[in-house]
Amino acid sequence: MFKKSIWKKAVISGLAVSLMLTMTACRTTNQPAGTSKVESDYPNKPITVLQGFAAGGGSDQLAMLTGPYLQKELGNTLVNQYIPGATGAIAWTQLTKQTAADGYTLSITNTPMLMTNYLMNTEIKYTIDELTPIANVVTDPGILVVSKDSPFKTYQDYIDYVKANPGQLTIANSGTGGDDFFTILQWQKATGLSVKMIPFTGDGPSWQAAAGNKVQASSTNLGVVYSQVKAGNLRALAIYSEKRSDLLPDVPTAKEFGVELVAGSSRGYSAPKGIPDNVKKKLIDSFTTIAKDPAFLKGLQGAALPIDLKVGDEYAKYLKDQETEFKAIWDSVKDTIKK
Repeated sequence: MFKKSIWKKAVISGLAVSLMLTMTACRTTNQPAGTSKVESDYPNKPITVLQGFAAGGGSDQLAMLTGPYLQKELGNTLVNQYIPGATGAIAWTQLTKQTAADGYTLSITNTPMLMTNYLMNTEIKYTIDELTPIANVVTDPGILVVSKDSPFKTYQDYIDYVKANPGQLTIANSGTGGDDFFTILQWQKATGLSVKMIPFTGDGPSWQAAAGNKVQASSTNLGVVYSQVKAGNLRALAIYSEKRSDLLPDVPTAKEFGVELVAGSSRGYSAPKGIPDNVKKKLIDSFTTIAKDPAFLKGLQGAALPIDLKVGDEYAKYLKDQETEFKAIWDSVKDTIKK
């Protein structure tokens, strides 16, 4: 009894001392209760940015353009970590399941693959509900490209070949379940034609395969290949947007050929669910600030990336809307794909 009584008193005493120290610390630092010192001076160490795709693709491009400005606003460095595979699912599983919710690990989140991964594969267990969406930065329209010495000089040449050789044309995409994958599915449905889809581990390997004639074409994004098209290394046949791009005015839209298809990829940044409110606010404020920076906007324009800033709750709603939209698309074609 005596030993138990002393142990109990010691525990109570220890808790009391701990509570007093906590209250004193809160008063001394003028911090609200529940906010740690690490949170209040965030970020006080480098921030890791997970990328679910290989270097050279759309995620990497966004990181390179955004990183310097974001570092300046946050006052610390950003370190890119490449984890390609499963169309981003490996990186996003790590973010949601294995990462502390302290704001020191973010990930570039790409639609629609962020949600189509688990919509298409029940073995992938993360969902967007396990994220804290911070900011969408750009939306990059889809584009069809071939090598500079391809026999396809025009989009009509491409169409004619596919009609004459159903299911034979090889076309690269950035990975099963990605925006390019879905763009091809939507294109096949809209045209009634079929092609042979070849998945890669990101936009970079996809367009590089087309440039090297390892495949006959690549479905990718304008911002990813704009410099390659301008340099003459790739030939753009069609763009999947409402109207022609001012940057490539000679490239027709698919809609001009009667194909009702507008598609692309949005890219932004998210954190694990449950990061401290003040950390979330610091990140959102930083993105809001750089989105007004003329130098940053000029960089995006030079890379053919249209800014499409959505932050916080607006970005979260956008992701949920995308989840609903692409679930409907997948449900309409999945039986055909599995056959």
